[in-house]
Amino acid sequence: MREIADMRISFIGAGRVAHHLASALKSQHQIVQIYSRTWEKTQQFAAQVAAQPCRSLTALNSDIDLLILAVSDQSIATIIAEVAPLLPNVLIVHTSGSTDLQRLQQHHPRSGVFYPLQTFSLEREIDWKQTPLFVEAAVEEDQQCLLQLAQQLSDRVYAYSSQQRLSLHLAAVFACNFANSCYDMSKQIVDQTQVDFSLLYPLILETAAKATQNDPKTMQTGPAVRGDVNILQMHQSILTDLQRPDLAEVYALMSQQIMQRHQAE
Repeated sequence: MREIADMRISFIGAGRVAHHLASALKSQHQIVQIYSRTWEKTQQFAAQVAAQPCRSLTALNSDIDLLILAVSDQSIATIIAEVAPLLPNVLIVHTSGSTDLQRLQQHHPRSGVFYPLQTFSLEREIDWKQTPLFVEAAVEEDQQCLLQLAQQLSDRVYAYSSQQRLSLHLAAVFACNFANSCYDMSKQIVDQTQVDFSLLYPLILETAAKATQNDPKTMQTGPAVRGDVNILQMHQSILTDLQRPDLAEVYALMSQQIMQRHQAE
């Protein structure tokens, strides 16, 4: 393997994770090839990172140090089965939080994981120094390589097992995906009543700040934690008047969970 400061890296995938990761790595490493299912996206992405667009998996260059599979979880097993025979000596990693290393290892002995715990959007830059990166590899030498590569990007690098990584990914769905869905539901409510959603920004930011600086349980506020049945019923009535039984169902379920969590207190 070449020196860690000068790796030849190719990507399969042209989505948000691939864009951010390749853009971050290209300052210290060479991005050799890009392959994705959509040729137009492949060409655009390759041009952005000074790489060669690749029309097919069989056209992948085997003279690389690392292949990164930045694809959906359901595609990982299929792709590794196809590319492993083509790149028998190359370290191949995926970027998934919820796919076990074994899914790669059963097809390819030099396999690993390079998982950034972050939410990615093309519209926003990533602070890589503060983004936790989790690595795992089937071979110790490869794990050390991935650790060094991760440390070039982030100050928060961890060697976690697949089981630990899966628990983090599950927690991240609650903390990020579900939380953002709650923001969306909030916006739907105020949009229906012609209220400016930006009025909630200070509340959202303060809530996030408290949750990251304290135990979230002790920071819980609102009518459910107080057991204020009158307010809970009034909110349910408002949602009924807005003809939003879907939001009423979510409201009831989350309120019940909060009350049960704080019942003993």
